[in-house]
Amino acid sequence: MSRLKKKYNEEIKPALKEKFSYENVMQIPGLKKIIISMGVAEALKDKNVMQDCSRELMMLSGQKPITIKAKKSISNFKLREGQEIALKVTMRGVRMFEFMDRFSNIVAPRIRDFRGFKAKGDGSGNYTLGLSDQQVFPEIDLDKVKRDQGMHITFVTSARKDEECLELLRMLGLPLEKKSERK
Repeated sequence: MSRLKKKYNEEIKPALKEKFSYENVMQIPGLKKIIISMGVAEALKDKNVMQDCSRELMMLSGQKPITIKAKKSISNFKLREGQEIALKVTMRGVRMFEFMDRFSNIVAPRIRDFRGFKAKGDGSGNYTLGLSDQQVFPEIDLDKVKRDQGMHITFVTSARKDEECLELLRMLGLPLEKKSERK
């Protein structure tokens, strides 16, 4: 069992139950999955971009990403239906908790001018954040990186409200802005 999952079961679950006064243990929110997605628009011009991004995504997630293809053609973007335009990884279980632990304790402090992620969910208990550069991950070899590539990381929880979701992520160690710091 990972360190973070042990902390969740022993400390976070009872604290959430007490704070939100749940009647049933099954109502306590938990982390279901973490999705990392990377839009690779440059792959239309250079075929090696997709392989490089796939290799980097594989290094930081521990599993092979799937490719997302365009659903319809858009002539202004020179995009054709069926072209590979993005990569996605869905992590669950042990890998999810390991990634969450590494992301909160190692990666987030390495972000330049970092003061915490925005404390705003999507309204249904999920939280998405965007990174503009993949080089903050220590798993990626900086000598092999040819271009900066951003990504979106989505934390899918079983919470029903944003308040519950953000409190769960805060307790799991995700550095979110404090309410008094927001403008």
